[in-house]
Amino acid sequence: MIYAACHLRCQTEKDILNMYDVPVSRREMLTRAGTGFGALALAGMLADSTNLQSAPLESQPLAPRPPHFPGKAKRVVHLFMNGGPSQVDTFDPKPILEKYHGKPLPELTLRTERKTSGAFKSPFKFQKYGQSGIEVSELFAKTAAARIDDMCVIRSMQAEVPNHEPSLWLMNCGDGRFARPSFGSWVTYGLGSENQNLPGFIAMCPGGLPVTGTQNWRSAFLPGAFQGTYIDSQHSDITKLVENIRNQKWNTEEQLKQFELVRKLNAKHKAARQNDAQLESRIQSFELAFRMQTEASEAFDISKETKEVQEQYGSGVIGRQLLMTRRLLERGVRFIQLYSGNFQPWDNHDAIEVNHRKLAGEWDQPIAAFLTDLKQRGMLDSTLVMWGGEFGRTPVAELPQLSGRDHNHYGFSMWLAGGGAKGGYVHGATDEFGFAAVEKKVHVHDLHATLLHLLGFDHEKLTYRYAGRDFRLTDVHGQVVRELLA
Repeated sequence: MIYAACHLRCQTEKDILNMYDVPVSRREMLTRAGTGFGALALAGMLADSTNLQSAPLESQPLAPRPPHFPGKAKRVVHLFMNGGPSQVDTFDPKPILEKYHGKPLPELTLRTERKTSGAFKSPFKFQKYGQSGIEVSELFAKTAAARIDDMCVIRSMQAEVPNHEPSLWLMNCGDGRFARPSFGSWVTYGLGSENQNLPGFIAMCPGGLPVTGTQNWRSAFLPGAFQGTYIDSQHSDITKLVENIRNQKWNTEEQLKQFELVRKLNAKHKAARQNDAQLESRIQSFELAFRMQTEASEAFDISKETKEVQEQYGSGVIGRQLLMTRRLLERGVRFIQLYSGNFQPWDNHDAIEVNHRKLAGEWDQPIAAFLTDLKQRGMLDSTLVMWGGEFGRTPVAELPQLSGRDHNHYGFSMWLAGGGAKGGYVHGATDEFGFAAVEKKVHVHDLHATLLHLLGFDHEKLTYRYAGRDFRLTDVHGQVVRELLA
């Protein structure tokens, strides 16, 4: 348990600490002795290991740490379009679908999750943008017009299954079946954070949690300090945005005294339980929550921005959370993930023209403003921005009518910007109908390996020892896609 010092105020600190000096049993003494000698031996064996675990992780888990080699990216922003946006309606034009609209596609051998009918042409117009001449749908016209020459569009992404839950886990955690640490947790484990008074890893999702909830930003077997901190970004009031951010009962000096006492009690409690990982996670959350009170209110307060800047981002929820993101990046937060909303907003099995237009309309201007803002402030070169969903959608319509698309993991689009990614570049291609990746295929494992490389990590050496073996984000897979590097 986490001790509540407010119930112990009548005692002196010495008396309270002595209360928890419980005599050690014979069995516990032998256990401690045995594990102690084992720990000494293990420390010697791991002294020259490339594993990043070290003593500072215990005392200052979020302290900044250097990567394996100088990386161009220093921080990451993941714009997660959960539900699966359609590649043939956003960043992968397929004009041949007009010819086959409403008709069966020739030689279609790929299995879809549900029954589908004929080809479904895109209801959105594409045009070329920038010096690179990359074609983008009208849905993201403002983003493309402003920053397409800074964007690396990947048209050959591949996942493993056409189901949301395992595909979200794969994209976020590198595995669609087992509990693994999230990408954001690996990044903060490897690099730490530049601000100890704010979380190193923040996940914003307006209105609730995405499918599979907090598992998308879990730390799993990594220390609890590297787990993402959830923010319900639909709120503009800081007291609702971050619950209990202000203590209404005690002043800062009183809180500090309580905090120091609770920290000592927690340390004794954890030591008596052999540094239990779940207990350690709760303690780290408790201590971070205390530290956040000194800085979070100011960091999330976009009213401090000029009227011009606020207008550029727009007045909607998405614009507000992207403006908060820029402020958090400036204050040293390492990894920020922004969800399009709770559940699966891009999962448009019908009415795709109406729904995709609405969703893209919420994101287009704010993304353009965000990328331009980072560029003007000299932050884009060191900030890696990633856009995409867990998979794409079929170029054929889902029954019973020509209005929506089914899930498609065979081929879909994502884009990167900044952080050392090659701007004004299109990588790979799907077949002529936009169904499956056929050129320069990029599996999610390859994407993760490449992102870690941009951050300065060899994805095969960023490891954590657990249950007798070294784990990594890409596990036994993944190749760095060097064509994506600037």
